[in-house]
Amino acid sequence: MPNTRFNPQEALVCAMVLMAASDRNMTDAEVGMMSRLVQELPVFSDFHPAGIASVTETCLSLLGREDGLDRAMGLIRDALPQRLRETAYLLACEVAAADGEASQGELHFLQDFRIALDLDRLIAGAIERAAKARYQVI
Repeated sequence: MPNTRFNPQEALVCAMVLMAASDRNMTDAEVGMMSRLVQELPVFSDFHPAGIASVTETCLSLLGREDGLDRAMGLIRDALPQRLRETAYLLACEVAAADGEASQGELHFLQDFRIALDLDRLIAGAIERAAKARYQVI
């Protein structure tokens, strides 16, 4: 695992996995959201959905290490150009919204993830509001 590197699509999947695991309870809604996003978004057009399992395994394995979360965030940042870092943050927000409301663990993760990705606070806030607006119920 010391030589773990992600391509951009794997990094985006890892961002979703880290979000889903951030509250130590990966729900069916979150897993379903990850699968839907991989199947529907253009950024994943040549990524096979079966690849989610191997990326998930790698990400969870990283989280088992003492410095795992920082290492995983660094791998994501290093694999993505700036324009896709916003996409990674958006995907994390989409997964957080999947089960209705973000937990404290998820909110803390988003804050750390924004910093790790070196995203502007206003851009991150706009992404968060957009994700929240998409999942409002009547």
